[in-house]
Amino acid sequence: MNASTTVSDVIHAHFDGLTRAERQLAESLLQNYPVSGLGSITTVAENAGVSTPTVARMVQKLGYKGYPEFQAHLHQELEATISNPIAKHDRWAANAPNRHILNRFAEAVMANLRNSLGELRTATFDEAARLIGDRHRSIYFVGGRITGALAEYFFTHMQVIRPRTTLMSSNASSWPQHVLNMQDGDVLVIFDIRRYEADLTTLAEVARANGVQIIVFTDQWMSPVAQHARHCFKLHIEAPSAWDSSVVMLFVVEALIEAVQSSSWDETRERMNTLEGLFEQARLFRKPR
Repeated sequence: MNASTTVSDVIHAHFDGLTRAERQLAESLLQNYPVSGLGSITTVAENAGVSTPTVARMVQKLGYKGYPEFQAHLHQELEATISNPIAKHDRWAANAPNRHILNRFAEAVMANLRNSLGELRTATFDEAARLIGDRHRSIYFVGGRITGALAEYFFTHMQVIRPRTTLMSSNASSWPQHVLNMQDGDVLVIFDIRRYEADLTTLAEVARANGVQIIVFTDQWMSPVAQHARHCFKLHIEAPSAWDSSVVMLFVVEALIEAVQSSSWDETRERMNTLEGLFEQARLFRKPR
């Protein structure tokens, strides 16, 4: 197999020779490539609506010894995608000096992404996506003074995808009313990075004591919220700035949005169609002439 040949190239080259179930799997993998192939073999099969043996057979038909080798190639592609722009500054700012802030910031952000992905377990991602997508659970989002914007972004998308979503204010005085409504098994997504906010830790402790499942997005040093969390996304945030970078956190949030959306696409599509009808009635957006 040529070193420059991607897994996507291999899938397309073999597509006509695949069975119906294998084509269904191939299309699923290509929809959100390469992220769609980074989960466990069981998760990939479930997302495609095929059996685990179908996945095993198809990757061998593509020329890989097994699923681990297939996935290793995907990881290598992702690594190359991440690292190449660092080595080639001209992709970022061809007319800027090597140490220009654009290049220095790009290097820092890409290093953050590479290090975060290297430490992130796909099982953690998959389980968090399952919890967030479970429509039998109510889901709450909250962040701090800066990270509240990320909580709102996540909430705005999830509100379209599924019902029973709530955005909590960054003002701690309003939290007790929300905790009052939380049921055993509900999900609370918390964003907390350094300088960790004591109120968020208290909220996590109280919510967990009431049976709420905590998912925390934090930095590489880990918020105290993590000790109460079922799942912790420990992500790198340092940047050549007085402010920390939220790029990697947003990357993981958007990947989770896609994972949840894909896992319940029929219901999501119906909600989106209904929402578009409401937008039309409200004349919210301008129509092209």
